[in-house]
Amino acid sequence: MEYQVSARKYRPLTFDAVVGQETLTTTLKNAVRSGKLAHAFLFCGPRGVGKTTCARIFARTINCEHPTADGEACGVCESCKAFLEQRSYNIFELDAASNNSVENIKQLMEQTRIPPQVGRYKVFIIDEVHMLSTQAFNAFLKTLEEPPAYVIFILATTEKQKLLPTILSRCQIYDFDRMNVPNTVQHLKMVAEKEGYTYEEEALEIIAEKADGGMRDALSLFDQAASFCQGDITLEKVNKDLNLMDIENYFQLVDLALENKCAETMVLLNNMLSEGIEAGRVVCGLAEHIRNVMMCKDPQTTPLLEASKRYSEKYTAQAQKCPVGFLYKALQVLNRADLNYRQSSNKRLLVEITLIEVAQITQPEDAEGSPRKGLRLKSLFKNLLAPKKETVRQVAGKEASKTANDTSSNTPPAKPEHSIAKPDRNTRISSSALGSTFGAIIKKQPSTVSAEETVPEDVGKKEFTEEDVSKEWQAMCQRMSKKPATVGLAASMRNLTLKISNYPEVEILVTNSILLEQLKGIKGRIRATLAKALKNTELEVSLRIAENFEIKKVLSKPEILEKMMQKSSGLTKLMKSLQLELQP
Repeated sequence: MEYQVSARKYRPLTFDAVVGQETLTTTLKNAVRSGKLAHAFLFCGPRGVGKTTCARIFARTINCEHPTADGEACGVCESCKAFLEQRSYNIFELDAASNNSVENIKQLMEQTRIPPQVGRYKVFIIDEVHMLSTQAFNAFLKTLEEPPAYVIFILATTEKQKLLPTILSRCQIYDFDRMNVPNTVQHLKMVAEKEGYTYEEEALEIIAEKADGGMRDALSLFDQAASFCQGDITLEKVNKDLNLMDIENYFQLVDLALENKCAETMVLLNNMLSEGIEAGRVVCGLAEHIRNVMMCKDPQTTPLLEASKRYSEKYTAQAQKCPVGFLYKALQVLNRADLNYRQSSNKRLLVEITLIEVAQITQPEDAEGSPRKGLRLKSLFKNLLAPKKETVRQVAGKEASKTANDTSSNTPPAKPEHSIAKPDRNTRISSSALGSTFGAIIKKQPSTVSAEETVPEDVGKKEFTEEDVSKEWQAMCQRMSKKPATVGLAASMRNLTLKISNYPEVEILVTNSILLEQLKGIKGRIRATLAKALKNTELEVSLRIAENFEIKKVLSKPEILEKMMQKSSGLTKLMKSLQLELQP
């Protein structure tokens, strides 16, 4: 006998055999029993949940000569036999994914003119109907609205939102549900028992979860696992055959992250990758795992968890240990890594950094080695100022005295010894002096200041104007626009206004608070870039929200051209003589 995959061999032939769609099948059976049938139905939902199967069962049942009392086909009449033997002339199927032209629809419409020879209805099943072209839809509309009394259309689609409203308004719409894990496992058990396979229930649960709500996908994975396992379907063999990651690894990763054990996390990641697991799947799998843990934090969201009873209990137990803040932050970090994964040239390093960042979320702020923003600088200067206070005061005093002698005798009184204040411009401490003070310690500590944020002393103190600043600002935005990560920010920065109200301080007028927060994060780099370009080490940068009257109107291309033509009569004559027009 020819081999058939389980998805075809165990395809339901009656409404009662359909899994996970009880409400919908009951409605269809009631319609058959009462004889109140619409002329067009739309079955929509995810892939592999029974849309086409229900369409075929419905087509067979409405043509059955002796339907049962509960609305099922008898299976013994000539119409039912013709359907089962695939020789029925009353049921037509069209795959719109490959037959989506006007000609295909016109041929189908020709068939609607011929009444059925056996049975009461001609049923036209159009699968993936959203793939029809616009012209095909238009050719189909009139017949769909007013078909002959003996014609019934059943449309099936996975993407209802792509259908025209004129199509939707002419159909009775039935939304199919995704398969849940218990229903899928129950169906897989039935198939395994009929095939004579032995199985571990946990292995079937893994297959059901991997299928992601599709029964056809679950049966395909089941066939693959059964072939590899030679009829003995175990959890270990299923994980190995389907290259699935053991879910216990995720539980262990979260436990290690809560304890801030970065080294152990790296060892576990290496073991997972050595088993052939792709690095990107580690990120996605851990994100899904943490999402499941978060669902178990609140009894209201626990029903949203799609997992077996055993793992539901484990998720709930781990949720009790995880702070809500940790879960939110971890999801944010993992989602960002997922977005950057394809563009990364070193994918493993990206995943390692991501897991380290997750493992540092709950680390106290004063802990050594924390990579969280600001902590390294905090610990550096905490260690720095304690043993070197005297040296710093001496250097500061010498520099202040030197500056006071060169400028004015009206020097502000010195600060108390226990406070460290930011020096003003008249009492600035030179980099060379501080370098001698902090040099030894800096060598021992990893630098947290980007090289792009420092300005060499030999740059100079050249004077600059607002026009010079604007020119270099646009050049900087142009460079940023060439990088995918900053192209959006560069577009927002181009139209900002820059002023010099207190030379050499450059004031950047920002249009909104969101952009202000973004620029605060790169303020140091902006200052360094402008200082180098304008050759002035004393340049400072400040940010503030612009007043309404300070915001310049952004001119469109036609407005810019019109302004140029007003200034230059020669340009106007040139455009008219050559009949030039500005293209949009």
